[in-house]
Amino acid sequence: MELWDAYDENFNRIEGAVLERGKPIPAGMFHLVADILVRHTDGSYLLMKRDPHKMFGGMWQASAGGSALRGESPLACAKRELFEETGIAAHTMSEIGRDRAENRLYAEFLCVTDHDKQNIALQAGETVDHLWVSRKELLSFKERGLLCTVRIFKFLDELNN
Repeated sequence: MELWDAYDENFNRIEGAVLERGKPIPAGMFHLVADILVRHTDGSYLLMKRDPHKMFGGMWQASAGGSALRGESPLACAKRELFEETGIAAHTMSEIGRDRAENRLYAEFLCVTDHDKQNIALQAGETVDHLWVSRKELLSFKERGLLCTVRIFKFLDELNN
């Protein structure tokens, strides 16, 4: 059973309110999700291919990420999810924006890393492949509808058309 803190629409934790993955989220409450865009120091971006059995299976995503566990800050969640989904241990990460959709609050992060590009760990049941692409290629994936998440793009001038 995975438990989450409940938040209000302004990213304030609601004391004493606990949400459970898979159960309905009451009106006026939200759960926190961290998204992380990974840019290598050489300027390329990391894409992860989603497991075919997941929602948006087989599509590429320009981020790692997932739900914050109970008591977990947005930054701690981002670092945990990034490591679980890619094997990248982020020492520095910048929050670049926040967003809201339905019953989810999104904390968007940018991780710039010099991690060995050949040493990306795939998380069983989550991802099946990875690819490093240039900015131009990343934008091409977006334009061709091959990415399942593009929300993070609006927070980076370099990715806005």
